[in-house]
Amino acid sequence: MGRNSLRFVSLLLAWPSLLVAAPIAADEFRSPSLTALRIEWRAALDQLRSEINSRPQIAGDFIFAPRRSVPRYDPRAMPALVQLNAVSSRFFTGITRSPVPVLLPFDAAAYLDAQRSGAPATLALARYQADFNPVDMFDAGPAGYSATFSLEPGAGDGMPSRVYAKPVEVQITGSALLYDIADPAGGKGEPVKPLAATYPDLRRFIREGYVRYAFTRFGAAYVVSIQCLDSVARPRRLACKEAYPVAERFLKALRVAGGQRMRPLADVASNIIDRPAVRSPDFSYRPSGDIIPNTGYRKQGGHPDAMAYAQIRFPLEKAPAFVRSQSFGKRDKSEGPTAYPWRDNFCESRSFEVWQCGGGYGHQGEDIRAADCPSPGEGREPCDPKRRGVVAVRDAIVIRGAKDQAATLQVNSRTEHIRFRYMHMNPHAMNADGVLNGRIVTEGEKIGVISNYLDRPAGTSMHLHFDVQVFTRDGWIWVSPYVTLVSAYERLIRARGREIGPEIAVTAQPVAHALPEDVLKPDLREGAGGEEN
Repeated sequence: MGRNSLRFVSLLLAWPSLLVAAPIAADEFRSPSLTALRIEWRAALDQLRSEINSRPQIAGDFIFAPRRSVPRYDPRAMPALVQLNAVSSRFFTGITRSPVPVLLPFDAAAYLDAQRSGAPATLALARYQADFNPVDMFDAGPAGYSATFSLEPGAGDGMPSRVYAKPVEVQITGSALLYDIADPAGGKGEPVKPLAATYPDLRRFIREGYVRYAFTRFGAAYVVSIQCLDSVARPRRLACKEAYPVAERFLKALRVAGGQRMRPLADVASNIIDRPAVRSPDFSYRPSGDIIPNTGYRKQGGHPDAMAYAQIRFPLEKAPAFVRSQSFGKRDKSEGPTAYPWRDNFCESRSFEVWQCGGGYGHQGEDIRAADCPSPGEGREPCDPKRRGVVAVRDAIVIRGAKDQAATLQVNSRTEHIRFRYMHMNPHAMNADGVLNGRIVTEGEKIGVISNYLDRPAGTSMHLHFDVQVFTRDGWIWVSPYVTLVSAYERLIRARGREIGPEIAVTAQPVAHALPEDVLKPDLREGAGGEEN
């Protein structure tokens, strides 16, 4: 058994005892621990040599002999990588920032061979990308890289016809950092026989709304994923069975496209997070996992999680703000939607798969509402309920297409690989403000206003839905942002909140992949006329 396997088993065995030793009512929050992977760049260089040598006309241009006259982590130590990065950087900006070999469906050898043969510069890039469109999003940083491609209907020689009438979006992430999550559902999946020779440890599984293909190569963790439903194919809804051939075409087309050997990352230990010493006279919150009774899947309770997954700036520009249910608020008769104490709504029942919640279904994130505007008065700042600012929680890159309703911020550093998603801001306003793929934002920068957009204006109540994903060997998975938000709010108001309410029993919850018929629906009187986030 390897180092990482032993570490996971020990974490899994220790998880219940850790939670018992630190019950939810304990006045402390913890940061997550992460495992740093050791990258085998020599193996990546061997694969690149094989790919380049398949095109004899350009093979002699690449220098694979290492240069021992320069320091080990100097890019010049691997001249072939420098040459490859120079080509790939034309299409994948910042590719040299990745500390893991960047696998993409880009055949650099075929591209260079065509250029040498005098191919016209206007030739579509898809020709060298197995018919996948030019990259929609590419981000590389100290933890790894992420990219998004798409395949048009009817594209790709030999591809089966499909009912789904839109382009299929394919995502890939390669990472040298993994979050240590005690995840009973993690690591499962089935082999894919046609790809077994190329990817010996490849496993396919459907999780949290995506079909995923996870594998290890060069010591790094890679996951290819496509959002789909495990259901009947429809023109406007991609069935996972129709996604399989697209994902497998993508995997067959992967080549070493770049990256750069860097100093190894270090494991990150979990620590108790510092909190303000001063007590707030007002701010209070119920424990993590204490959702409104009977609002979880099949009336189950919430999931207690004392982890603050990142130290962030609170996503609303100003206090006071309130984490409260927008779908089941009328069942919580003790308080209104804009009042303390806060109440967790991460595991409220929805048809979204969420591994941390009972039965595997939940809300994915938390609903946050700004305070009501006070009555106009002398000396008070003007208040417009439609202009409440939403800000970036960290320095990050934006992941968002022009048609997306949600905006995601990704942090990619030597100690974090994490995503924060914002929902219900008006997408037309975000387009006008340039909140789109590749934009770099700084912590505290205003990126929009609280709105009520869900498929249409006024589709839900005026609030922000906020959620968090971390990268594991299963790819990007949802984790409860509740304690992360409590910690961020305390820093915003510079005072510690008061936890009130009962302690929550700690139970590990299983994950279901098929949507049961009796999934509890939210109170339609609250928010949208249909299911919402």
